[in-house]
Amino acid sequence: MFKLSPSILSANFSNLGEDIKKVEVKGVDCLHIDVMDGHFVPNITIGAPVVKSIKKTTKLPLDVHIMVKEPEKFVDQFIEAGADMLTFHVEATKHPERLLRYIQSKGVKAGISLNPATDISTIKFLYGAFDLVLVMTVNPGFGGQKLISSVLDKVKELKKIKQEKKLDFIIELDGGVNEENIKSCTDAGAELIVAGNAIFGSADPLKAIQNLLAKGA
Repeated sequence: MFKLSPSILSANFSNLGEDIKKVEVKGVDCLHIDVMDGHFVPNITIGAPVVKSIKKTTKLPLDVHIMVKEPEKFVDQFIEAGADMLTFHVEATKHPERLLRYIQSKGVKAGISLNPATDISTIKFLYGAFDLVLVMTVNPGFGGQKLISSVLDKVKELKKIKQEKKLDFIIELDGGVNEENIKSCTDAGAELIVAGNAIFGSADPLKAIQNLLAKGA
């Protein structure tokens, strides 16, 4: 059974605490927080102080996705802010294994993310060093984009690798997921699905979550 990670990128930031409370329901595994630096991706979002504030408002684990250049310079502040899962991009650092091991040494689950055009071969030497792989099904930087369906082949390949090598990691998927395409995502092998606009863009986030869980099953 897959689980959801609602992305606050699509939430109402003027009423963030209330929006977060709306998604603290069965089937929601964690809260996805996108951090963008305006360099690695063409947008700027939030920093560690906001993550620290969010930590105080929810019991959900924080699934922090940092889309930043040289993530090794920033991981400590997000760990201190309360990240339970911390994911960075393989494209953004020269020493991904070192950084994964460091994050894990702090008692935080370490994740590696792949842009749509990045091949799985870039992480083949990292097997066993990460707790999750975040497959981007849109080019990161903005919410509300359309899912690139061809990237689901990458999810299928990861599922096969995980089974054949008997590896223990979560396959997470982020980008453009909605009620129409979520079944294709879970069929491909996605275990944790990030959904932003499909949840917070709805007039009834709770119903939207229920619909996503039902249609993805």
